[in-house]
Amino acid sequence: MNRRDIVIGLPAAGLLSGLALPSLAQGGPVEGQDYKKLDKPLAVAAGKIEVVEFFGYWCPHCNAFEPALDAWQRKLPADQVAFRRVSISFRPNQEPLQRLYYALEALGQVEALHRKVFNAVHIERKPFNNDADVLAWAQASGADGAKIVEAMKSFGVATKVRLARQLAEGYGIDGVPTLGVQGRWRTAPSMAGSEVRALAVTDALIAMARKA
Repeated sequence: MNRRDIVIGLPAAGLLSGLALPSLAQGGPVEGQDYKKLDKPLAVAAGKIEVVEFFGYWCPHCNAFEPALDAWQRKLPADQVAFRRVSISFRPNQEPLQRLYYALEALGQVEALHRKVFNAVHIERKPFNNDADVLAWAQASGADGAKIVEAMKSFGVATKVRLARQLAEGYGIDGVPTLGVQGRWRTAPSMAGSEVRALAVTDALIAMARKA
């Protein structure tokens, strides 16, 4: 079964919020079981430890993971850890939603509209197949649909899509949601066994990166 088809567990916060799973506290995460070490490390910016969430608005597991992930990332030490989301697609029909995320990012609207997109896709079952769909959703959300559509077609967004594909290939991403840490490791709820454990494993990988 492909990892992106596996249903993942219930949301919770990670170790940095004070929640530690006994198995991790006692022995730490197990390579090859809870996380995978990349065969070829990726270049990362100097300074902060980088954590990347690979996701897609089209993915129900990403939608389920978002509340726990959002709460967790808000408690990360901003002076030590840099967290970012990378929207990816595996099929052409998923690319409009990928472009939508980068358009919101370019317009500074992620904070206001990120969760609204998830809700529109998975609760309201709204389509995002063309400009008219995006305009209708934006109008209902109180956003400027014309600017969003224009941004989705921009060179900057096309560049973000290309870079996202390259980064996903570097991390060996075959399903979402997946978390990449410092260009060296990746973990996921489907790999670690639950959303709770994936965030705890990510905390442990951050600690490993600090010591490296």
